[in-house]
Amino acid sequence: MKLFDSHAHYFDKRLDEIGGADVVLRNEVFGGCVERVINVGTNNQNNILCIEQASRYEGMYAAVGIHPEDADFAKLDVEKEISVLADIIGDKATKREKKIVALGEIGLDYHFEGLDKALQADFFHAQMKLASELDIPVIIHDRDAHGDCFETVLKYPSVRGVFHSYSGSAEMASELIKRGWYISFSGVATFKNASRVREVISRIPTERLLIETDAPYLAPHPHRGKVNHSGLMKYTAEAIAEVKGITPERLSEITYDNASELFEII
Repeated sequence: MKLFDSHAHYFDKRLDEIGGADVVLRNEVFGGCVERVINVGTNNQNNILCIEQASRYEGMYAAVGIHPEDADFAKLDVEKEISVLADIIGDKATKREKKIVALGEIGLDYHFEGLDKALQADFFHAQMKLASELDIPVIIHDRDAHGDCFETVLKYPSVRGVFHSYSGSAEMASELIKRGWYISFSGVATFKNASRVREVISRIPTERLLIETDAPYLAPHPHRGKVNHSGLMKYTAEAIAEVKGITPERLSEITYDNASELFEII
């Protein structure tokens, strides 16, 4: 298999529990069957770290954005942070030099009580507008906010991207796919209690399917609860391939090509 992990966070300190990001990337990720990884930022501080890490590995690329939780919990200033984000991305040549292939992780997260949904929405809209201006794909975080996330992306018809670690309905996925979006699934697809996720997977056309780890989180069975990394994505590939009735090797080939097309990586 040649795997493309479309969503991971290698700046995360939790990776120190298993030797650190560089050790894991050398030995378990690029030393195995993983060929490409999108290293996804969540705020303007770790966006810089994502870019720095991507510069050290041929197969790693960066996505930069402001996660709804980061914006909400820290009560960030929208205008200031979006200005900094735009400067980080730069023009087309700078973006290519920095290996930035997407704007993300952005979206909405309604999981916790007491959230500032208005602030999250302001950041989401501002980053969708920026993505439209820069003609760059986006990576969407949607946690317990399916309707609002869907309605928001509909307001930016020129923007395309992926809903990562998808947890919405098959019907919403179908509407997104009609509009050119991709749907990505993580290690959750391997969980015994995730029959609903596998049902959605069964209804996703393979040409719009991506796979990911969300490392260091959401480790697949039989490593559930442990620190995740891209080398464990083979379990996710095997589970999804079984649902789709194809071999893991064929699934990895399809999702590799899909991710390469979305993120415009030759």
